[in-house]
Amino acid sequence: MLLVMTRRTNILVDKALDTHMSDQINRVTDVEKDYSILNLGPTHPATHGIFQNVLTMDGEIIVNAESTVGYIHRAFEKLAERRPYNQITPITDRLNYCSSPINNMGWHMTVEKLINCEVPKRAQYMRVIIMELSRIADHIVCDTVIAVDSGALTGFLYMFQHRETIYEIFEEICGARLTTNIGRIGGMNAEFTETAWKKINTFLEEFPKALEEFDKLVTRNRIFVDRTINCGPITAEKALAYGFTGPNLRAAGVDYDVRVMNPYSSYEDFKFEIPVGLRGDTYDRYMVRMAEMWESLSIIKQAIANMPDGPVHADLPEFFLPAKEEVYSNMEALIYHFKIVMGETDIPIGEVYHAVEGGNGELGFYLVSDGGRTPYRLHFRRPCFIYYQAYTDMIKNGMLSDAILTMSSMNVIAGELDA
Repeated sequence: MLLVMTRRTNILVDKALDTHMSDQINRVTDVEKDYSILNLGPTHPATHGIFQNVLTMDGEIIVNAESTVGYIHRAFEKLAERRPYNQITPITDRLNYCSSPINNMGWHMTVEKLINCEVPKRAQYMRVIIMELSRIADHIVCDTVIAVDSGALTGFLYMFQHRETIYEIFEEICGARLTTNIGRIGGMNAEFTETAWKKINTFLEEFPKALEEFDKLVTRNRIFVDRTINCGPITAEKALAYGFTGPNLRAAGVDYDVRVMNPYSSYEDFKFEIPVGLRGDTYDRYMVRMAEMWESLSIIKQAIANMPDGPVHADLPEFFLPAKEEVYSNMEALIYHFKIVMGETDIPIGEVYHAVEGGNGELGFYLVSDGGRTPYRLHFRRPCFIYYQAYTDMIKNGMLSDAILTMSSMNVIAGELDA
């Protein structure tokens, strides 16, 4: 009897202890952590653009993030639907303004596809030179800014003098530097001047040395390596699911480049490698862009060495402004000048999509024409807008300092994000 009572008492005591411990655990679990909210943007200098991220922080760890875009939305698509085709080119400048000539020529090729225009081979090669110079200028910005955000300012200042040389080339070709409005529907508006060729050759001679020095300064630097490896990684599967293209997709291990998959402007004539990463982290994104600059240099050299003879513009008087001397002395030239400026050019009815490999990935133009003087519908496929959707996913459970580096390595350009 005593034994039984004792055993029963022990059982009751054990149950009471279990209940007490369980209550204590529940109380600890039910208490919410005191998270802090950090507003990263919209005008924070580390964001390199006007967009906002509201971060829920557990100390230095990002628990959750919510992005807000649209602070510099300018309704480019609606503006384009109210403008004649040749007047849309300046709008494309303001997308990725770090490599605006690629935007310009992507638009020109879209219209050429709609009107079934064959561009002379020489003009295509000249376009390739300009687009690859633009790609280098874009990648200089991205890779040097990654270095700055990890604490290394010297390389940024050193490399920007060579980006300045690229702008001088653009200025010599078209009169503008950043927002270029370069080229025309049907090809180039004029031959490169002797000064432009001289500047291009000088760049090809001087830039490789600078790129090698920057590589030695940053790529194997212990601080830079520790800060960027495993920082903001994304798998190939996730990158594809989010719609990544360009260097950010290739850094994740996917071998996709519009220049190879759907060649345009005679890119099939050139030999170049497509750099591919492994982990899709900040270091891989940096390395892919570094390798792409070397490939761009190779493409430019091939274009110069194999430059075809011939005209620089298709026989397309509906889009190509006649020379001023002719306008002042020839009635037909005056008529064409008036029609082009006023946007009275006949456009066929149709629907086309054309994409180029922009500095940040597949830059596409979806154009619908109803035969009017302006597009019925024009949609810009901006790579920045698409891959920025993954940013909050990439920085969760990481450090705040890693979030800054991740954003820099994605090369989010606000103008392309908020078209």
